[in-house]
Amino acid sequence: MTEKIHRTVVRNQSHKAGSFNVRERHNERKNECYGNGDIVPERSALNIHFRRLINPDGTPETYEAAFSRMLSSGEISTRGLPADPNVFDEFIFDINSTYFENHGGYEYAKSFFEEAYRLAVQEVGGEQYILSAVMHADERNKALSDELGKDIYHYHLHVVYVPVVRKEVYFRKNNKNPELAGKLREVITQVSHSKKWPIKMPVEKNGKTVFLNTYSLLQDRFFEHMRAAGYDGFERGERGSTAEHLSDLEYKTKQEHERSSALAAAADETQKSLETLGERVERKEKLLEKLDNMITVKRSAAATIVEIDIMGKPGLLGGFNVTADDMNKLKALAKKSVKTDERIANMKYMLKSAENERDDAKARLAAERNTRPSVAEQLDWHSKFMAASRRAPKRLKVVIEDILQNPQEMGIVQEQERKTGRSPDAQ
Repeated sequence: MTEKIHRTVVRNQSHKAGSFNVRERHNERKNECYGNGDIVPERSALNIHFRRLINPDGTPETYEAAFSRMLSSGEISTRGLPADPNVFDEFIFDINSTYFENHGGYEYAKSFFEEAYRLAVQEVGGEQYILSAVMHADERNKALSDELGKDIYHYHLHVVYVPVVRKEVYFRKNNKNPELAGKLREVITQVSHSKKWPIKMPVEKNGKTVFLNTYSLLQDRFFEHMRAAGYDGFERGERGSTAEHLSDLEYKTKQEHERSSALAAAADETQKSLETLGERVERKEKLLEKLDNMITVKRSAAATIVEIDIMGKPGLLGGFNVTADDMNKLKALAKKSVKTDERIANMKYMLKSAENERDDAKARLAAERNTRPSVAEQLDWHSKFMAASRRAPKRLKVVIEDILQNPQEMGIVQEQERKTGRSPDAQ
C-alpha cells in the first residue's frame, strides 16, 4: 500500500460585513447545532485560541464589535471602498489528519499550528488586525476513522483578520490651496481585500520580473516557514488545493447523496404503494358504482320489458292495436336507444384517445428514464465538477453561464415536434 503524501495547505477566504456573525458562530462554536455532522461538541473545550479579543468586563469581544471599534478609533479605514465590500478575511491552515496521527496527535497539532499562527501574524501585517485565531480539535474525520477503526480528529487553524494596506492620500489639483496640489496629504490603513491579495504579484526570478498568483506564493511561504521551524514529513500543497477539507467534503457529499437517494427511493416506493392502494380503492369504488348502476338499470329494464310485453292487443285483421300512451312509450324507448348507441360510440372514441395518450406518456417516461443518469453517474459527474471547480473555476463559470444563456440542446426541438406532430424543418 502506497504511503499517503502529507501536504501543507493554506486557504484565504474573503467575507462581507454581513458574514461576521456566521463565521464567529462557527469558529467559536456558538451554534446549538451544526450542518457538519462530524463536529463533536464534547471536544470543543479542546479547541485552542492563539488570539481571542476580550472586553473590559471579561467577556469575549465579537468579530463585528472589534471591527467597529477599530474603525471608530481610526486604526483602520474603509474610505474609497465600493458599496458592501469584503471587509474581513479568513486563513485556514491545514494538513491531512494522518500527519498528526503519525506525529503525536493533539499535542503535536497544538505546537504545529502555534507556529503557523506566527506566520499568519506576518502575513496579516500585525497581530492588532487579527480578530480571532482558533485551532479546531473537535471535528471527527469520519472517512479515516472508519478506515482505521478508531476516532481520528481533523486538526486545523482558523485565523480571522482584517486585510489592510497602507494607502497614500494626495491633495487634489482643484483644492483651495493650489500649492498643495499633488502633495501627500495623509497615509491611511485602508481595508482592502483586493489590494492585499491581488490576482498576480511581481516576483524577481533569475534576474527577471515575473507575475505569479498570490495564493501560490502564500502556499510557498507556509511550506517554507514550517520547514524552517523544524517541521518536516510533508510536501508543499498544490496551488488552490484544499486536499483534506475537500476530500472530507466530497466524502460527506457522497454519503449524503447516497442517503438522500436511498430516502428518495424509499419515498418513491411509499408513494407508489399509496398510489397503488389508492388506485385499488378507486377501482373498487368504481366497480361498486357500476354494480349499483347495473342493478338500477336491470331493475328498470326488467320493469320496461314487462311493460312492453303487455303493450298492445292483437287486431281483428292482424297486427296490434296500441293505446296512445303505449305508442308514446315505444317512441321514447326508440329515441333513447338511438341516443345510447351514439353515446356508446363517443365513449369508445374517447377511450381509444385516452389509450393513445397513455401509450405516448409511457413512451416519453421510458425515454426520460433512459436518458436520466444513474446515481453512480451523478456521483461521478459531481466528483468531476468539484475537480473542475478547483482546477479552473473561472473557465467553469463561463461554461455554465454560456449553457444557461443558450437554448436547451434538442429539448426545444423535441418538444416542438411532440406538440405539432412534425419537424420544424418541414414547415
